Amino acid sequence: MTDHPPTRRAALLLAAATLATACTPSAGASSAGAHTARTTEGLAARPSARPPDALEGVWRMDGYGTLVTIDERRLRTYETTAVSCRPGPADGVRTGPPGPAGRVEFAVPDAARVTVAPQSPGVARLSIQDNVGYRTLHRIAALPARCHRNPAKDPRAVFDVFWQTYAENYPFFAAKKIDWAAVRARYRPRVTARTTDDELFAVLRAMIEPLHNGHTNLSAGPGRRYAGSRPGTPAPTPALLKQADAAITAALGRDVTLRRWAGGALSYADLPGRLGYLRITSFTGYTDQDDHESDVAELDRALDAVLTRGRTSGPKALRGLVVDLRLNGGGSDPLGLRVASRLTDRPYLAYRKHARNDPADPRKFTPDQPARVRPHDGPRYTGPLALLTGPLTISAGETFTQALLDRAPAPVRIGENTQGVFSDTLDRTLPNGWTFALPNEEFLTADGRTFDGTGIPPAVRIPVFAAADLAARRDPALSRARALLAAGSGRPTS
Repeated sequence: MTDHPPTRRAALLLAAATLATACTPSAGASSAGAHTARTTEGLAARPSARPPDALEGVWRMDGYGTLVTIDERRLRTYETTAVSCRPGPADGVRTGPPGPAGRVEFAVPDAARVTVAPQSPGVARLSIQDNVGYRTLHRIAALPARCHRNPAKDPRAVFDVFWQTYAENYPFFAAKKIDWAAVRARYRPRVTARTTDDELFAVLRAMIEPLHNGHTNLSAGPGRRYAGSRPGTPAPTPALLKQADAAITAALGRDVTLRRWAGGALSYADLPGRLGYLRITSFTGYTDQDDHESDVAELDRALDAVLTRGRTSGPKALRGLVVDLRLNGGGSDPLGLRVASRLTDRPYLAYRKHARNDPADPRKFTPDQPARVRPHDGPRYTGPLALLTGPLTISAGETFTQALLDRAPAPVRIGENTQGVFSDTLDRTLPNGWTFALPNEEFLTADGRTFDGTGIPPAVRIPVFAAADLAARRDPALSRARALLAAGSGRPTS
């Protein structure tokens, strides 16, 4: 997640960056005290004369390297490391008086709404409208002194903040077999007060490129942009997207009508044999309003039109449904859960998530927060499901895939591994104004597995949009899904 309420910008940046090169807390849950290194300068929570449920004051967030200040009108965030503190992008204004249990809502320009609710003296919870879960806040006495100083902007300071942010928040160094201290020892001597912007950008890029992580990016002005990806990920160029659309259209059939919503991000077609085809290419940006409420309304409008009573029950109900996520660039996790709620008649665990919570130990995380799929109050499709995935199934497209793993009946997954980036992005600004992002969370299955890095594998492995198939306007993954569902099993066969 981000201090600025995110919409998975980094997930969507992967597509943009690859075009140019080219988006929403434990293996072991840590205590709140595990995060004390972030507070620095001797600041600790201490009693005050304010009412125990009052929210005004300064708060330290578990995980996310963030401080929050709240006064009678505003909420502000601060991006922190052991060597830095600067105002974050979230600048919210209260929307009204406190609600039930003292909850206060803040409107943040160009971002999702933020809600803060007191839990106990000195503890509160912050929720972001388009994110799953919440973040725990602990009251501290005041902002550290460094938050009031103008940061140094020379290349060495920029390097230090960049390296330190990864050192304190990135959870996958061991999985990637990266010694981050050795990275500093290798590259820090190359940066001096006279290092040029081009040289500094090259150094920072070289530091994170070996992570091969689609939720890492760096923006340093025109001509200096980088976004990571797993090796072998195809660039979603206009030519590839056009060819993919043509192959899908051919595989659907000449007489099939594809209806579209959300500017084309959502589409559906009835197929022969009482099968359905639902394509979702994004979980964000469904309307010109570009806000979460509008996205929810448009998604519900589409799902109401697709999953009608006639398609979900009775003699003409669907015998199988294909859900195509192969070109899904991500978005908001709650929207994925909203779709999953239309595909089950029983509640179940979608996943658990936690965030790294110790600057010195990447093995320590915030307590796990479960995210559940709850059946929609209305028509629901509960029959066989085929799920099409590939390396351009990214971020929220992957958390949605994960949210369907424990559905009953389980979907058959067809295609290739997803990209392997589940965490929301921690968006940061460097002292010289450059911006960057990194992941700091893990999404876990019920038994504690994570698919970060590798992605979620298919049960039926079929190349996705291979060059020869695109040239021949073939879509073998979609054809296989239709065959399995038509056979009535919804399960792979030899």
